Amino acid sequence: MRKFIIKRILISVVILIFVAFIIYVLMRCLPTSYLEQIAREKSMQPGSKSYDEWMAQLSATYGMDKGIVPGFFAWCGRAIRGDFGDSWKWTVPVTEKFADSVWISFIMGAISFFFEIIIAIPLGIIAATKQYTKVDYAITIIALACFSFPTFFFASLLKLVFSVHLHWFDLGGLIGRHYEQLDAMGKFLDRANHLVMPIVTLVVISIGALMRYTRTNMLEVLNADYIRTARAKGLSENKVIYHHAFRNTLIPLVTMLGGSLPGLFAGALITETLFSIPGIGFVSYQSMVAGDIPFSMFYLVFMAILTLLGNLISDILYAVVDPRVRIA
Repeated sequence: MRKFIIKRILISVVILIFVAFIIYVLMRCLPTSYLEQIAREKSMQPGSKSYDEWMAQLSATYGMDKGIVPGFFAWCGRAIRGDFGDSWKWTVPVTEKFADSVWISFIMGAISFFFEIIIAIPLGIIAATKQYTKVDYAITIIALACFSFPTFFFASLLKLVFSVHLHWFDLGGLIGRHYEQLDAMGKFLDRANHLVMPIVTLVVISIGALMRYTRTNMLEVLNADYIRTARAKGLSENKVIYHHAFRNTLIPLVTMLGGSLPGLFAGALITETLFSIPGIGFVSYQSMVAGDIPFSMFYLVFMAILTLLGNLISDILYAVVDPRVRIA
């Protein structure tokens, strides 16, 4: 197992280098650049240098005057030292802006991920064990409805009902109007109150696919020969389902859930925008639209690292959930 992990890490490093290079090429080929906007604004000031002079100066400052390959290796050299530069749009170090916004998205993503698992997987198992019954049909309808809801529609519906009509929650934002006047516990509850509807939105639009996935895999396992043998031996139905069947259903579920790791940090652009949450999804979108190469490079490479890490964790968990899966 140790050799396997080391081998996978080395392969992941090589993949990461190629992915980072592709991202860098795409960033350099963006049709817009925030540097152009800065140079244009500075050139319009009284007594200022020309637009071309400002572009040359700013390009030299941020290494944009080099070719793509030399520029990429220069970026890698700084990145290894932990220097990802300053964000062009936010005018602060990239890591500082990332740290300010990523934890909001992580908290939302982690809480919604937890509720997604404890709701979708049990319902998927119940639907599989009660196939073609009213319970199965009801769960299937709920799953399809959740899967089909557009994010903007469901979020707008929540705001209409719970904010406009019932006045239980604010329409958006992360803090209320009287936030500064509250004590520590009051500030915590105020933030929690503002995250309720965004988290409900994320949970509802994501549980449908996992419910259907769990049900399908559970049905395949329940129809296997060893399940019929276990029942023929007189084992209780609960032991057959939760000890034998569910453990084998976990293998494909581990693959799906392991790939969810990047989603915890990626943010939810549409949800964060609709509820005015300054998370990393919305911040990264604004940075990309503005042509903010330093921030976009850091964010996309960070997502690539998490994706590779999620795949590695999935492979390791195979051996944990199924003793038959071992690395020679």
